Amino acid sequence: MNRTRHLPFEAKLLPMQPARVAADGTFEGYASLFSVPDLGKDVVEPGAFHQSLARRGLAGVKLLWQHDPAEPLGRWLSLAEDRRGLFVRGRLSLAVARAREIHALMRDGAIDGLSIGFRPEKARTEPRTGLRRLERVDLWEVSIVTFPMLPQARVSAVKTVLRPAAFA
Repeated sequence: MNRTRHLPFEAKLLPMQPARVAADGTFEGYASLFSVPDLGKDVVEPGAFHQSLARRGLAGVKLLWQHDPAEPLGRWLSLAEDRRGLFVRGRLSLAVARAREIHALMRDGAIDGLSIGFRPEKARTEPRTGLRRLERVDLWEVSIVTFPMLPQARVSAVKTVLRPAAFA
């Protein structure tokens, strides 16, 4: 008998601005915004990713297409919490056919979402509002997706537009 244990896993979606991806496949933006309720009534609290990022490192958080572990698209160059949220910088692996397709769709503005895939470690629900406050999450992956969950988050820049000091 196969005894597979299924852990609760969740995905949160965020939009990206069209054409905000560099020719080399590099893009950046916010994968999550702190203290902003999403359409599913979840609110990620500041510091929620800290332990997970320290534990997993860059290699432990995957860059996927639509949360599909069979569809890796590239790798994360940086994942960091700041005052606004979880800021990410990644690069699509353009030697991979699917990544080339996604790159073209992102540049055309057809694909505009980022989504976090995580397991909640510490959360509380406010009975009055129904908001679930995510105080600590185990971040498994950040995906490029079709449908965004938090409209306020956007890709902020492309590698070729920023000054080199901005990537230090």
